[in-house]
Amino acid sequence: MASRVVIPQQARGEAVENKVHKKNPVAHDGKNRRALGDIGNMVAAARGGVEGKPNRPMTRSFHAQLIANAEAARAAEKNKKQMVVPDAGRRIEALKANNNNKIVNVKPKPIEVIDLSSDTEEVKKKPEKPLNNMKKEVEVGGGASLRKKAPTLTSVLTARSKAQIVDIDAADVDNELAAVEYIEDMYKFYKLVENENRPHDYIDSQPEINEQMRAILVDWLVEVHTKFELSPETFYLTINIIDRFLAVKTISRRELQLVGISAMLTASKYEEIWAPEVNDFVCLSDRAYTHEQILRMEKIILGKLEWTLTVPTPYVFLVRFIKASFPGDKQLEHMVYFLAELGMMHYATIMYCPSMIAASAVYAARCTLNVGPVWNDTLKLHTGFAETQLIDCAKHLSNLHSMAEKAKLRGIYRKYMSSERGSVALLTPAKALLPSL
Repeated sequence: MASRVVIPQQARGEAVENKVHKKNPVAHDGKNRRALGDIGNMVAAARGGVEGKPNRPMTRSFHAQLIANAEAARAAEKNKKQMVVPDAGRRIEALKANNNNKIVNVKPKPIEVIDLSSDTEEVKKKPEKPLNNMKKEVEVGGGASLRKKAPTLTSVLTARSKAQIVDIDAADVDNELAAVEYIEDMYKFYKLVENENRPHDYIDSQPEINEQMRAILVDWLVEVHTKFELSPETFYLTINIIDRFLAVKTISRRELQLVGISAMLTASKYEEIWAPEVNDFVCLSDRAYTHEQILRMEKIILGKLEWTLTVPTPYVFLVRFIKASFPGDKQLEHMVYFLAELGMMHYATIMYCPSMIAASAVYAARCTLNVGPVWNDTLKLHTGFAETQLIDCAKHLSNLHSMAEKAKLRGIYRKYMSSERGSVALLTPAKALLPSL
């Protein structure tokens, strides 16, 4: 900001005095010197004077005239402002009618509301509704209001379909061990890689081993597993190791039990906190094999499998599918495990992938216990199988259930006859899944 130059008072006075002396060089005695005009005269001179008189003196009458003119101007301005009616949509005009000076009140015009539609750029004018009857409506799209529309058939079916899918992980949100944030991605990965480590049909490539010998081995391992009180993960991983090893290595009949012992030892080391010792397996085999033979076979198995033990067995899918089926129903849970283990003992189920064996066991168990509906949207979502895809495998498991009572190998049947496991082996198999006579 530029600063204003201030002229000292004394210098300014001297300049005025010098100017006066120049105009009146003779009058130094003060007789003919004109008096300085007062403030009023200076203002009048600056404005060019009044009525053509530039140097009119500020008398009392002239001062009073100026004040009167100023007041008249203010009054006129005030009256002018009062006569202006604000343009707000509601105007009241004062009219004179019938020469009686009567004021007629004119009703205010309705306020015009401009509505811009999103579909057209046309401007619509609508009169505003009275305040007491006004209903606020928001225009959407081409003038459609947000009032609740009548539900269509498609929307009803979609809503019902979503309502039937149960969030099976809702109760485990606060459980850090449940890994709710990653569980869906984990099972997508299991489904993706379950066929990578799945054993192919190998029984014809083994000259000294047949399906019955394999079933005898698995039936004996069920009793060993129960005696050691091992976890279910250990049993299913043991069967997986045996099948994968037999698919790549030809062995003799005498070594088959040794393969089963070494496979269970390896699975126990992988799954259990306290795995059984080698000497325990030596005693269970009635010293048919030595300590060194078991460890040597274990090393051969791991070499052939390239130390790949992290594989999705049927048990991995059983846990998830049971949770999606009917969590908390112990009888249904025991029935599912009973059917799944029957399938693991028989070689014919090797043609099915682990997830299908697990889903079929759940389906057959629900049919056996008359749980309705047999298959729902929640199970279809989490298993990835429709009901029609599971019929063949479920029929096979139910057929094994019907023959378990009279079979020679009754290890699994005796295991699930106990009251601890709900005596599910004694229940009647699902007639709808059995072959018609």
